[in-house]
Amino acid sequence: MIAKRRTAAVLGAVAALLVLAGCMVLPGRFASDIALRRDGTFTFHYKGEIILAALAQGSKSAKAEAVPAEPFEQQPCTDPKTDETHDCSAAEIAQQRAKWNDEQKERKAAKAQEDAQNRKMMQAFMGGIDPDDPKAAEAFAQRLARQQGYTSVVSKGAGKFEVDFTETGRLDHDFTFPTIERLPMVIPFVSVIRRADGSVRVDAPAFSTAAANPVMPGLGAMAGAMGGLKTADTPGAKPGAGGQPIAEGTFTLRTDGQILANNTDEGPQAETASGLSRLDWKVDARTASAPTALIKLGK
Repeated sequence: MIAKRRTAAVLGAVAALLVLAGCMVLPGRFASDIALRRDGTFTFHYKGEIILAALAQGSKSAKAEAVPAEPFEQQPCTDPKTDETHDCSAAEIAQQRAKWNDEQKERKAAKAQEDAQNRKMMQAFMGGIDPDDPKAAEAFAQRLARQQGYTSVVSKGAGKFEVDFTETGRLDHDFTFPTIERLPMVIPFVSVIRRADGSVRVDAPAFSTAAANPVMPGLGAMAGAMGGLKTADTPGAKPGAGGQPIAEGTFTLRTDGQILANNTDEGPQAETASGLSRLDWKVDARTASAPTALIKLGK
């Protein structure tokens, strides 16, 4: 029984860490837009919340549940020669209790070692930031603020950061937002991927409910069931109430290129003043499919 509980705790902790790693950084409330020109220039803007999941979940996100207390239970005493049971003597009871105390110490030591390993794993996922450190939010805010494009980064507590980001450039390379120094696993909020035929594919994978559990379907539910991290697909979990935060905002794409495909509800809308076509997506808890579009630009 102890071995099964320990295995479940380890699997739950690992599952929680994998889920958390996959959705380390998520959008909260936001407004975002991107303008793509046929000449290959672009301007991207994101204003709103970035949520660092490890800090939003608190330090418990990197730890399994505490070792449950197991009361001492006296075991039957038997004669080794006859294998018959008899009333335990005081010495035999003391021996059983000493063995029980040793087992409890071993369990606590194993739990401490497991917590230390989980903490190291979480720090690795967070690029060296310790989620248990009171200054973790400040360290993450400073890391964002020193990157190009961020004109404002303000920590709002509970892993939430209010940011203003703008990037203008030319699509002679793929573009992804956000890319965060020393964080190895970040789901793109928005990505622009070039194709050889002169078209670009725009995806916003984090602007959907699927971002709550992007890695290994069902892994989030397993983590929650085993006492690990709750996610939006964990039975009984609700967005914003113990589960992963759900993005809420708008995403707009403007272009003078040819819109080959998109999954908006209304399709392209003409903007007379700018001469551009516009695609609009509303993002909330009901957004099951991430915004996507394929745009033909000039070579």
